[in-house]
Amino acid sequence: MSQTLRLAVALDGAGWHPAAWREPDAPPGELFTAGYWADLAAEAERGLLDFVTIEDSLSPQTDRTDRVQGRLDAVLIASRIAPLTRNLGFVPTVIATHTEPFHISKAIATLDYVSTGRAGLRVRVSGSQAEADHFGRREVLSREDLFDEAADYVEVVRRLWDSWEDDAEIRDVATGRFVDREKLHYIDFEGRFFDVKGPSITPRPPQGQPPVAVLAHVPVAYRLAERSADLVFVTEPEPAVRGPLVFTDLVVFLDETEQAAADRKARLDEVAGEEYTSDAEIFVGTPSQLADRLLAREAFGFRLRPGAVPHDLRAVTRGLVPELQRRGAFRTAYEANTLRGLLGLDRPANRYAA
Repeated sequence: MSQTLRLAVALDGAGWHPAAWREPDAPPGELFTAGYWADLAAEAERGLLDFVTIEDSLSPQTDRTDRVQGRLDAVLIASRIAPLTRNLGFVPTVIATHTEPFHISKAIATLDYVSTGRAGLRVRVSGSQAEADHFGRREVLSREDLFDEAADYVEVVRRLWDSWEDDAEIRDVATGRFVDREKLHYIDFEGRFFDVKGPSITPRPPQGQPPVAVLAHVPVAYRLAERSADLVFVTEPEPAVRGPLVFTDLVVFLDETEQAAADRKARLDEVAGEEYTSDAEIFVGTPSQLADRLLAREAFGFRLRPGAVPHDLRAVTRGLVPELQRRGAFRTAYEANTLRGLLGLDRPANRYAA
């Protein structure tokens, strides 16, 4: 069997289980340090994963004081730790509802530069009144409008990435010309939600267009994914959205035996005071059993959510990946040094170039 699977890991604090921070090997005192996130990225790259996503939000994850609250900015985390790696992709989460596309276009372009072509962007919307109250600029939009706005948001970001042609920078010391102004373009976007003139202040990213990702979990999100995304994350085994770059989400609790994995999740549930549930399938078992499950599905890739970090992340990189390699179903070395290259995406032409 040739390589068939792509694998990504979704990073969120100490792990996706709310009691993960209380595990014996968890480092709760380090959650807000660069070293913590750098170690996670290094482990993911050790496992030859395609990319990591970094969760973000604009409100506390919970009102409970016995659970992790607070988080660092996902884009800034990625920009800090990406230069410490060589091949791993970084796809931070951005809340499109309350951020300006001009700002995010240059932030992700900057991430693409500091990572030498390994940036992506995951777009989320926010329908929370509490999050809207942080900004005080408007009322919460309807769900349809939130996703329509997000589609325009992605279009503006993409146009801004193209607003510099690839050879716009001349950098000719002798003539004193740094840039060819004819190769910088106004995007002149006029829509219901944004009016953006451009051009960007950041040159075109190394990838041209860093891949854009969307979690498709409701019909309006399916439409956004089909219209605007390069990568689609889904939570159903048979998603309503189709495409070559669909990643299925799974929460994973992995151990040497199925019973050990079940016992660990049960212990975490007991500590949390309730059984953990998720919008995605929860897998409890061994890396070998997970390999069976993944290979039994016809999927481009999987985005795995570690129940507890570092335990389940290491179980993926040091247990699941070697098992897939033994079956000829996963790479044994990185074959590209950009995220688009890893995913088999060509570098797109600039829409404004002659």
